[in-house]
Amino acid sequence: MTYEEALGYLGRIGQSGTKLGLERMQALMAQLGHPEEKLRVIHVAGTNGKGSTCAMIAQVLQESGWRVGLYTSPHLIRYEERYQINRTPIEKEAFCALIQRVKEAGEALREKKGEEPTVFEVTTAAAFYYFAQQNVDFLVLEVGLGGRFDATNIISHPVLSVITSISLDHMEYLGDTVEQIAREKAGILKPGCPVVVATQHEAVRQVVFQAAQEKGCPFYYARQEECRFVEETEAGFLMEIKNEYLAYQRLSLSLRGRYQMQNAATALLALYALHREHGMDFEETVIRHALAHTRWPGRMEVVRQEPLVILDGAHNLDGIQALSQSLRQSYGGRPLTLLVGILGDKEYERMLDTVAPLAQQMVLTEPQSERKWQLETLGKVTAKYPIRVYFEKDIPKAYALAQQITPKDGVLCCAGSLYLIGALESLEEESGR
Repeated sequence: MTYEEALGYLGRIGQSGTKLGLERMQALMAQLGHPEEKLRVIHVAGTNGKGSTCAMIAQVLQESGWRVGLYTSPHLIRYEERYQINRTPIEKEAFCALIQRVKEAGEALREKKGEEPTVFEVTTAAAFYYFAQQNVDFLVLEVGLGGRFDATNIISHPVLSVITSISLDHMEYLGDTVEQIAREKAGILKPGCPVVVATQHEAVRQVVFQAAQEKGCPFYYARQEECRFVEETEAGFLMEIKNEYLAYQRLSLSLRGRYQMQNAATALLALYALHREHGMDFEETVIRHALAHTRWPGRMEVVRQEPLVILDGAHNLDGIQALSQSLRQSYGGRPLTLLVGILGDKEYERMLDTVAPLAQQMVLTEPQSERKWQLETLGKVTAKYPIRVYFEKDIPKAYALAQQITPKDGVLCCAGSLYLIGALESLEEESGR
């Protein structure tokens, strides 16, 4: 299978859309010999912060001497990003062979069951097969959508479950209240498996806590109020944290945006739970170095200077609110330009109302997705803003325009969709950044 054939296959089965449920995935894994049963998994669900939290945990494990698999989704530029060992993506040739193997299993499933797996089921099955084949010590596994019926949830005995911030998103699949969504996310909890939970609305915390009690899961709660911002640095910022489990002063984070304090607190508590429940030891010097060098593209990522250009994957209301707060805190005194593209299943008007008041000007574009909001629709919303708004459907042209109209001492922040951020990451890669 060539790379083009692999992408063509994934594109074809991707047209069937999202189908939640575990029956196809269980049958697919049986065809592959159940590689998921050979892995020690740290399973991470949530609405926002999953990727950053996974990256921090994986970095500490790696620097502590373990061979660490990391599976996340979606990718920004290419599928290989989803499959990393010690933060190195899978080689293109190995990726093609992997997809070929899972495609064969999928075809056997179709012959037996008359149903083909979804694209996420195929990519997730490929992850289990690849990381088992590579004999990783741990797999840090990010949930794709929800939890209970997500393809990743076929694992039966994770070493740790982690739930990051929960808010309203994907309501057509998960429910229209945070409590309903929390129940879906808590579906990853397994009997007796410890769970670490990020700061939540009290109603959400109660839902997850009750699920943990019912399944006999040791429960660890990362309270955000126990974190304190210290100061900005060239590399990121310093924070402090102190609670009944942890105490760190002047802890350096390389991931920008003060919302990362909550993700760091969750990752640190996850490490503590691994120590307490599984006897794993982590040296403080290793933890400090790992968090100071964790990278995660597309999250308050600075890609250019003069003007300062930031790419952020905020793509729902909760994420936009966190981004807006970070922009005020870190860049409040500088002229701000926004480059925004939003998908049609998001709360686009509330998202724009949240971030637009911070800006002097805004460029609207259309993400490369069939789910995008048309510029004409967004234009009706932005007419009420007392700022200059530009419209450009073509992403490269919109990016060039946004940079052109931003003063050298200003900030250009690009957000609204991971499809947009992925396209901009590609442009930066092509420019030889």
